[in-house]
This record gives sequence, structure tokens and C-alpha cells, in this order.
Amino acid sequence: MTQYKTIRILAIAPTARGFGYAVMEGSRRLVAFSNKSILKDKNERTLVWVEKFMCRYEPEVMVLPAVNAADTRRAKRIKQLHQRLVTLAAKYKLKVKLITTTKVRERLLGQIKGNKQSLAETLAGLFPIELAPRLPPKRKVWKSEDPRMDIFDAAGLAVAFWPK
Repeated sequence: MTQYKTIRILAIAPTARGFGYAVMEGSRRLVAFSNKSILKDKNERTLVWVEKFMCRYEPEVMVLPAVNAADTRRAKRIKQLHQRLVTLAAKYKLKVKLITTTKVRERLLGQIKGNKQSLAETLAGLFPIELAPRLPPKRKVWKSEDPRMDIFDAAGLAVAFWPK
């Protein structure tokens, strides 16, 4: 377990509107987190941003959602971006860890059932100073998902990476 205490990870959660990211190190210390909205050339611009984060934070591991898992539905563009992110990680000699949505729910909620709001609330409880102020209100059925949820998607990937 000591190997996890000294490493830094970069978790990326690609979405239709851009991506969320979280940088975590040590004993689950959240170093950086945010979301980026990208309007044009989404894959190219996402790769540019992620490469900047790789150079700035110098992670050892990139954590990505398992876009081809049975519990995940992703658009073709997101799957292509995912493959290019894996290639970019190899260029910088980063290990890549793919985490399923089911594993994120199991690690954070203790069960495979749950929704994004309950995951976000759990993460806000784990990181009250960092994430609680960013917690969006519960989504109404007629509203689109709040862009801040991308942050919680990435933070969930990061937390699910670490052993209990």
C-alpha cells in the first residue's frame, strides 16, 4: 500500500461538453480539480489541455472511465478521444487505469445502485473544503445536467483508484 502514498494521479472524465479533471496525491489529497467546456474541435482541444495538465502536475498514473465497459454508454467521439488519451499517456510514460461506473459506485456508495447526485454528495462529504462549495443543486427532470458534475465524475474516478 505504500506505493499509493507517494504517487500523483490525473483523473479525466470526458463528456459531451468538455471534460472534468482531478489531480490527487498522497493519502487522497485533492491537489487540483475543475471542468473545462470546449465548444469546437473538442477532441483536439481536450488533448491540448490534458497535455498541459500532464506537464504541470507530472502524474504517474492517468485514471480514465472504462468507456467500453458493459455498464457504460459513450458516443463514438468520446471513445475516440479516450483512445487518444491512452496514447498520450503512453507518450509521457504514464500508467493508465480504467475504472468502471460500477466500481465508482461500489467504492463511494457501497453498492452498485445510485445516481450521480448521491455520488457527488458523498464526494462533497469526503472533501468538504474543496468540493462542497461546487456541489450543484439536485437536478430537476426538465433541466440539463450541471456542468460542475464533470468535476465530481473525475473526482469519483480518482477516489475509486485508491485502495481502501
